[in-house]
Amino acid sequence: MSEWLAFFFSVSTGFVAAGLVGSIYRLVTSKPPSFQVWSESTVGQFVGVLTLIFAGPNVILRNALRAQVFENRPPVWLLLSAAIAMIWSFLSGVFLLSFLLAA
Repeated sequence: MSEWLAFFFSVSTGFVAAGLVGSIYRLVTSKPPSFQVWSESTVGQFVGVLTLIFAGPNVILRNALRAQVFENRPPVWLLLSAAIAMIWSFLSGVFLLSFLLAA
């Protein structure tokens, strides 16, 4: 497998995981995931942070698209946000793939 194929496979795995975790979070709490952890309990804060570890790319891209549409930000902000989300997806994809392939 070439390096580029492994890279894109890892990025796509991270994006899929971010979408799934974000959708499950929205299904359970009836609100989209965000970088603000609202729970007062320690368990709720732990679950919120654990959710954001994997749903982070989804949150970044959603916020970037909303800022582009509603706040008329420059397109470079969208590109930078997409690059950050891609790097985050790559790292979470590598973690998930190494975890799944080791089992």
